[in-house]
Amino acid sequence: MSEQPEENGTSKQVKKITPTEKKVLHQIAVLASWMSVLMYVSYIPQIYGNLHGNPSNPIQPFVAMINCIFWTIHGLFGLDGHTRDKAIIFANVPGIIFGFLAFLTSF
Repeated sequence: MSEQPEENGTSKQVKKITPTEKKVLHQIAVLASWMSVLMYVSYIPQIYGNLHGNPSNPIQPFVAMINCIFWTIHGLFGLDGHTRDKAIIFANVPGIIFGFLAFLTSF
């Protein structure tokens, strides 16, 4: 374990992860990103229905789109203003696109 300074001047113990743990965490991030993309692609039948006279409620896709915008901003800039997280970006951009389309076509 190593010590890492916190903002208030104290330090906390930080456990170093092994290469195997790092690989597993990366695989989880990739899987979670793909699952998120699939979740937002599942808006396609809703969009199709909206376009064919069966409009759905616009609230859920609108809120999902806003949430994805915030997560994408976080993925682009991180907590320190410049650290990118490609998994977060990849997972949320489809939510912006498909959430917007589902929202727009529901009227």
